[in-house]
Amino acid sequence: MKQNELRPPVGARHKRKVVGRGNGSGHGTYSGRGIKGQKARSGANIRIGFEGGQLPLIKRLPRKRGFTNIFKTEYNVVNVGRLAIFPPGTRVTPGELHKARLITTTDRPTKILGTGSVPHPLQVTADKFSSSAEKKILAAGGEIKQA
Repeated sequence: MKQNELRPPVGARHKRKVVGRGNGSGHGTYSGRGIKGQKARSGANIRIGFEGGQLPLIKRLPRKRGFTNIFKTEYNVVNVGRLAIFPPGTRVTPGELHKARLITTTDRPTKILGTGSVPHPLQVTADKFSSSAEKKILAAGGEIKQA
C-alpha cells in the first residue's frame, strides 16, 4: 500500500451542509435557522447557558458546597451479621467473601463492621475492623487478623 492509496474509512468524512439554495434542497428559505430571533441573525454569538437576560439556570441553583477528597479510600464493607453464613471455624478472607457474594470486588480493601452478631467462632482476615466488630468476633471465640 502506498501513501497516495490511503483513504479514510467509510462514514468518517461528512458532506458539508449547503444551505440557502432553494426549497427543493430542503435547506432553503430560513436555511436551518428557524424563524427570526437572535439566533437567526448574522453575527449571533450567544454563550452557553445564556437565557436572553433571564437569570440563568446555573445561577438559580444553589452552589455546591464543601469538597471531595480525591485521596479517600473506598472500602468493601461487610457487617458481622452477614458472616453467619460461614460454618464454624472457617477462615474468612476477602476471597471467600467474594465467592459468597458478600463483596463485589477484591480490588478494594475490606472492612468488617459491627452490625449483627456472630453465632459461632470464625477466623476473619480483613484490612480493617470496627471496634465493635472486633469485640463481637472475639466474644464468639473467633480470631481476627489484619491483612
